[in-house]
Amino acid sequence: MLVDTYGRVATDLRVSLTDRCNLRCTYCMPEEGLQWLAKPDLLTDDEIVRLVRIAVTRLGVTEVRFTGGEPLLRPGLTGIVERVAALAPRPRMSLTTNGIGLARTARALAAAGLDRVNVSLDTLRPDVFKALTRRARHHDVLAGLAAARDAGLTPVKVNTVLMPGYNDDEAPDLLDWAIAEGYELRFIEQMPLDAQHGWQRDGMVTAGDILESLRTRHTLAPEGDTERGSAPAERWLVDGGPYRVGVIGSVTRPFCAACDRTRLTADGQVRTCLFATEETDLRAALRRGTGPGHDDEIARIWRLAMWGKKAGSGLDDPSFLQPSRPMSAIGG
Repeated sequence: MLVDTYGRVATDLRVSLTDRCNLRCTYCMPEEGLQWLAKPDLLTDDEIVRLVRIAVTRLGVTEVRFTGGEPLLRPGLTGIVERVAALAPRPRMSLTTNGIGLARTARALAAAGLDRVNVSLDTLRPDVFKALTRRARHHDVLAGLAAARDAGLTPVKVNTVLMPGYNDDEAPDLLDWAIAEGYELRFIEQMPLDAQHGWQRDGMVTAGDILESLRTRHTLAPEGDTERGSAPAERWLVDGGPYRVGVIGSVTRPFCAACDRTRLTADGQVRTCLFATEETDLRAALRRGTGPGHDDEIARIWRLAMWGKKAGSGLDDPSFLQPSRPMSAIGG
């Protein structure tokens, strides 16, 4: 198992497949992009599958989420999903994506064994989408969402970040739209993971702000901690149900005490937390050889890394140090 000194057990593995992205979201990276990882530094398809196999068969991982950057940019994605689906025990698999390219890949991913998707969409207005992402691809995201739903990659969850001066007035409209389309909407507080370090705590739209806005149009009742478990989102029944909306208050309502995640970057580093400032190298051990003995060593290193996981993210500390790598390089 991947257990830490606070008794938390990591069963949910987040795997970043690439640091590249085809959007330039203002809260993630600068307009000109970033210096991408060199190809030799990236894990190969075989290496990714091997690490997932070790996590599933030796370390107790039961959930695998593929992330990026933008994971649909990974040429071998469908093959990776198919090979992970063949593992015994088989983990549940999901994908976090910006939705661009999902219209042409959703059916293939479902056939390969992917269970569901999370799609990022921050606005219903194409002009605001272009301002936030610096790309005119709003229609592609909507098409990708519909394709995922039609392919059975459900529940389709929509991740939304509200930004002051852009889309902070859209919460009720987004919820009405999601209910009409059959998607599960989740609002996420803006986190300090932008490469340009422009995040400011006093300028963010908080979970409290989001709930207040939603209540101007709907009644919300908390689903409760029993239903939530280790999930990051507080879920609320909308107008008595059955529809739900989630709010992830990573900054103002941290959920670290119930965290069950371990993270693998695209270049083979273990991160114990999205906001961690330290990493543990698995790639070097991976490339020293194959076979049961080497897999045992990788599992040992992974266990040791997770044993040292901190109690919390540190976001509540005024001296918080922003992670040295942006979200696109870490994986959400």
